[in-house]
Amino acid sequence: MASAEDVKQRQVVEDRARNISHNVRCTECGSQSIEDSQADVAVLLRRLIRDEIKSGKSDKEIYKKLEEDFGETVLYAPKFDLQTAAIWLSPVIVGGVAAGVWAYQKHRQRTNVHIMALNLVRGVPLTPREKETMIDILTPPLPARRWWWPLK
Repeated sequence: MASAEDVKQRQVVEDRARNISHNVRCTECGSQSIEDSQADVAVLLRRLIRDEIKSGKSDKEIYKKLEEDFGETVLYAPKFDLQTAAIWLSPVIVGGVAAGVWAYQKHRQRTNVHIMALNLVRGVPLTPREKETMIDILTPPLPARRWWWPLK
């Protein structure tokens, strides 16, 4: 009969193995952890992890061994380095560039008003878009309506 210490030790090994298995991607399935997968590779990896834990290796050492054997993609949480930083920050950079281009175009549209005014003075007809822009710029904004101010 197993002693309480043996049962506790087996439970610790099992808990560590499950924790590590949840963070390791199945190389065959790709979308499941090896804990959730029933593929042969996942079963072998779970057994390997338990054997490594029983041999006294730390979680970090086990993750490092799995990464060396199967590549960085086997881990659900890859290391943060220059390459992954570029991947994660690229949407922000693209969004910033797009916002900058949009702001520059709006600025150019507003600063071209003096050119449109000179063309009017010279008798050059405006395009429909230029007319619309001139009307938008020259029309004063409506006064803000306040809830406490009586309507006229």
